[in-house]
Amino acid sequence: MTAPYEPAFLLGLYRKMVEIREVEGALARMFAQGRMGGFLHSYIGEEATAVGACAALRPDDYVTSTHRGHGHILAKGGDLRRFMAEIFGRATGYCGGKGGSMHIADFELGILGANGIVGAGIPIAAGAACSSVLLEQGRVALAFFGDGAADIGAFHESLNLASVWELPVVFLCENNGFAEFLPVREHLRVERISDRAAAYGIPGASFDGNDVLAVHEAVREAVERARAGGGPALLEAVTYRFRGHYEGDPEAYRTAEEVAEWREKDPIERLRGQLEGWGLLDEAAAEEIRAAALAAIDEAVEFAEGSPWPEPEDALRDVYTDLVEEGW
Repeated sequence: MTAPYEPAFLLGLYRKMVEIREVEGALARMFAQGRMGGFLHSYIGEEATAVGACAALRPDDYVTSTHRGHGHILAKGGDLRRFMAEIFGRATGYCGGKGGSMHIADFELGILGANGIVGAGIPIAAGAACSSVLLEQGRVALAFFGDGAADIGAFHESLNLASVWELPVVFLCENNGFAEFLPVREHLRVERISDRAAAYGIPGASFDGNDVLAVHEAVREAVERARAGGGPALLEAVTYRFRGHYEGDPEAYRTAEEVAEWREKDPIERLRGQLEGWGLLDEAAAEEIRAAALAAIDEAVEFAEGSPWPEPEDALRDVYTDLVEEGW
């Protein structure tokens, strides 16, 4: 059977998915050891969505992220050392150590920020797409958000505005089965979140979010359409988070059997099986990829823990108000 894409591209997808999985595993272990503060929301199980989607974007395209945004940042090309330093709260981090896990941004890479407010990235993506039109940049914005965010007002307002103005934005819902602890079946009446696209006269599509190639193909089509002036689209990647809503979550709202069933659909193992079938990967090569990811993580953690803490005066830097400017 012939591979559908060039080997380098397919192996790149696999390599990035493994990196994200190992980063999240390492963070969970270090969080449990008390080596970092704040909250941690693991992306384990959803790697195919971030990697497949970001592979369809240009380097200068925009993305907005969520509280569960580590995978998005790394898939878009975020620097692992600065990423890790930010999570450790160090001055060398993306936001000088003041943002932490849920607020990483890199404007140079088009990463407009993860966000601790559910759904807050959706209107930001619409605004970025609007700026692209006004400045004639040809950039597309991609908004990642969860199934819970599909119920808030900003979701509907943003889709309506993007539709009316035909903005180059792709709204990508990562439906991982739960809005925090609430199952999708208890907060949605529509069968598919993408069905809501019809209300705004835009295309909608749902697909297997654990199939990185299915994600890539759907997002690529929507991105190409948006860049050509065709307007927005609403996509839904049906996936599942293997860990709790946050690290330490007792997970009383789901069964071990349900989690085990979804683990059988592991997106990394699925792609690995495909690569092996196409003759592009074997056991030794897979282990080499994992070892390289672990080495990079170790180096990034060493960099982060060896970096300085922010200085007290840094608290007033990057805060834009008249009071601060006047010395208050």
